[in-house]
Amino acid sequence: MVLPSMLLCDFANLAQEVKRLESAGFKALHLDVMDGVFVPNFSYGMTIINAFHQCTDLPLDVHLMMEGPENYIQQFHQAGADSITFHIEAVEDAVAVVQQIHELGMAAGVAIDRDTPVSAIAEVASQVDLILVMTIKAGFGGQSFIPELLEKLQAIRELAGEGPILQVDGGVNVGTISQCVEAGAEWMVVGSGVFKHDDYEEAHRQLLQPFCAEQG
Repeated sequence: MVLPSMLLCDFANLAQEVKRLESAGFKALHLDVMDGVFVPNFSYGMTIINAFHQCTDLPLDVHLMMEGPENYIQQFHQAGADSITFHIEAVEDAVAVVQQIHELGMAAGVAIDRDTPVSAIAEVASQVDLILVMTIKAGFGGQSFIPELLEKLQAIRELAGEGPILQVDGGVNVGTISQCVEAGAEWMVVGSGVFKHDDYEEAHRQLLQPFCAEQG
């Protein structure tokens, strides 16, 4: 599944953007929350999450790139998040944060940044619904894809077993998406590869084309 990274959407026409993505066949939206502390960039918070929630019935996959995410889980749930992914580097007790997310009825994900070893998520890997592997340094869109980091996906699958969905974020486009899937990724977060196109449906088709050909 391809999830558009809404960081690059046209926020002046948010509702229209969402309708275009729905019409293009996307099944969920990926929302990056950045606090300017954990990562050197700001994005948006609960108000914008709620605005997306008001615009669509598509699941909202919320990625918290922030310090102290455990202090805001309830607020993001109330804003309309369907899943929350936090960074292993940002918490002291990952197991407790996963439990907090699950108790609110949401899917729980853990993200691992580009330079963080796989061993950092060993304690929680089998307890989450989603593991997000960053193939760029977290915090900015439009960075180049680093294929060597896909080795992490294979190591994480061995560590976590078959339970969690493996998601990859960073530099995913028509030229790199096949590598991601071959390495074990199931959900691909795509920003520029969607929003730099005038036709979102065609962008989605191009991203999925290699896999449709394999199935058909």
